[in-house]
Amino acid sequence: MKRTVPFTIVYENSELIVVNKAAGIAVGGDRWDDTKERLDLLLSDALRHMVYTVHRIDKDTSGLVVFAKNADTHKALSLSFERRSIKKRYIAVVYGHFPHGETICDLPLVPNGNKRHLTIIDKYHGKPSRTHFKLLIVAGNFSVIEVLPETGRTHQIRVHASALGCPIVCDPLYCRNPKPVVLSSFKRGWRGDPFEEKPLLSRLGLHAVEITLPDGTCLSAPLPRDMGALITQMEKKRGNVITVQGR
Repeated sequence: MKRTVPFTIVYENSELIVVNKAAGIAVGGDRWDDTKERLDLLLSDALRHMVYTVHRIDKDTSGLVVFAKNADTHKALSLSFERRSIKKRYIAVVYGHFPHGETICDLPLVPNGNKRHLTIIDKYHGKPSRTHFKLLIVAGNFSVIEVLPETGRTHQIRVHASALGCPIVCDPLYCRNPKPVVLSSFKRGWRGDPFEEKPLLSRLGLHAVEITLPDGTCLSAPLPRDMGALITQMEKKRGNVITVQGR
């Protein structure tokens, strides 16, 4: 059986390429994850020349990733990320009723260096970190939120969401009991067999939906099928529709 390619090309020119990554594949290699399947290598093979990793999203996060095609563009784009002139927007599904409407979390973060490679809040040694959150939908004991990170610390969105009391669904690192999301958990009157019910979402509910490049080019990636199905059911529950470009 032919394997599905875990990315689609969203935008490409002579200097860079932007892809929509599936959940479950690492953007590149690191000292903790020695997996052979890496997005940078798969993309290099597909293009038949090396690409340069500009930034990363977590292995279990889906969505937009930017790669440079040459060293000069890599340097320029990396500097743009450092200067925060590249904007990113995420959609996340979290446990709980997100209580803030709109809020900013600026708790400082630092890797703790343990075997699980967690990022922790440390007001004395942590690096400045800032994330904007906006509530879009509440259905049952779940919320859909829009996330705009200003900084790009490892696991920043996941840690900040958890610190606000609403960890991202199915997060094995920052949620104590990361159960998959099933329809019966928020739809009243559901009459199916609880032993036969399949999860709507059983992986990290975080998607990098939009990115704006330094020249103003704004790119979007549709929600993956599992997240899209879940959010559609939540919309039906609440009777409202959220705006997600590319959906």
